[in-house]
Order: sequence, then structure tokens, then C-alpha cells
Amino acid sequence: MTALLDAGLGLFGQAAVLGFVVFLRIGAAMALVPGFGATMVPVRVKLSLALAFTAIVAPAVSAAVAPHTATAEALLTCLATETLIGLTLGLVLRLMVLALEIAGTIAAQSTSLSQMFGAGGEPMPAISHLLVMAGLALAMMAGLHVRIAGVFMLSYDALPPGSFPGAAIVRVWSVGHIAHAFAIAFGLAAPFVLASTIYNVALGAINRAMPQLMVSFVGAPALTLGALLLLALTVPPALALWLGALDMLLADPFGAPR
Repeated sequence: MTALLDAGLGLFGQAAVLGFVVFLRIGAAMALVPGFGATMVPVRVKLSLALAFTAIVAPAVSAAVAPHTATAEALLTCLATETLIGLTLGLVLRLMVLALEIAGTIAAQSTSLSQMFGAGGEPMPAISHLLVMAGLALAMMAGLHVRIAGVFMLSYDALPPGSFPGAAIVRVWSVGHIAHAFAIAFGLAAPFVLASTIYNVALGAINRAMPQLMVSFVGAPALTLGALLLLALTVPPALALWLGALDMLLADPFGAPR
């Protein structure tokens, strides 16, 4: 009985160390991933989610992680490498949320609605809050938690544990995704930029033709109404395009952005 108990304790200790190494990567990534890493999510909830993802991912990657749990030196190395890999992975996934925030900011600045701030979370215009909340809701309904778990498992093939990722690879990978996020943001906000350009050109022509008319007071309500109508028309297809881009990223998170 004693020998059996010692064997059980040894097995439990090995599983605990393996889970700790997996938790280093997942815990760091959970601070930034879309939805789960939002500032409005309590820290205790984030910790519980990180532990749940660790319990799901650890059995699938145990063969890759086990060799790095044999010695204290390997564990100390994993303490640095796994945290860095988790933060890098979380940041790349977080860029999709930042794309919605940037798109909302561009739209708000173009339509003079940038002073309308939403409540709670990060300070940003109400349009950004609308896009972010709606986008995350769609992503959660589409099974974001399952896709995130798959990304964590794939990360152990693309970024092996116990070694720092190459600086050149990370630079090309991260810069490419940052540029892709800005491209998505401007594409989503393009209708507002185009409408604002047309509005300002028309307002300038009217002001040139009738200098005595206070065109800014006449045009401001029309601009606000037009922005709200344009928001109602463009948000559904814009969120569908964003969800498609998120699906492509989750399907191949370590490849070149498309």
C-alpha cells in the first residue's frame, strides 16, 4: 500500500509540474486573448479560465512538454520562454480586437462623434465599444473558446517549449499581423471616411456659394444623422468581414496574415 501511495504521489507530482509548465504559456496568453483577456473580466475569472484551458491542453501536449520538466534548469528556462511565447501569442490574437477599436475610432473621428465615450472598460468612442462588444459576442457564439484551445495546442508545434522563438521570425510574424490589423481597421471604417470626405467637400462648396450662411450649424445635425444611419447599415457586414478574418487567423495563427 505504501509503495502504491508513493507511486501515486510521484505521478501526481509529475502531472502537476507538467501542468505548471503548460499554465505558464496559457496564463500569459489569457491576459491578452480576445474576450477572455478583456479588462472588464475579473482577475479571478481569468485565472479560472486559464486553469480550465490548462486542463484541456495539457494532456494533448504532454509528450512535447514532458522532456522539459526533468530538471530544475529546464524548469527555470521554461519559466522565461513559456511566458514570452504566451504573451507573444496573446498579443497577435489581441490585434483583432484592436482592429475593431481602431476602426471605431476612425469612424468616430470622421463623423465628429469622437466625444461620445462609452461606459466601462478602456476609454474609447461609443462606436468602438459597439463594434468590440458585438464582435466579441459573435466570436463567442461561433465557438471562440474551442478555437482558442486549438491554437494553444498548435502553438507547441510552431513554438516548441524550452527555447526562445527566433527574433527574426517573431519580428516578421508580429509586424505582418500588426499591418494586417491596421488594414482591416481602415477597411471597416472606409465608408465613414468616404462619407465624411463627400460631406466636407459639399459643405465647402455650399460655403463658397453662400458665405453668409453658417453651414457648420446647418450641416452638423445632418452629419450626425448620416453617421448613425451609416452605422446601422455598415455594422452588420463589417462584423461579418471581421469574423471571417478572425476565423482565418485562428485557422492558421502562425502563418503569414491573409
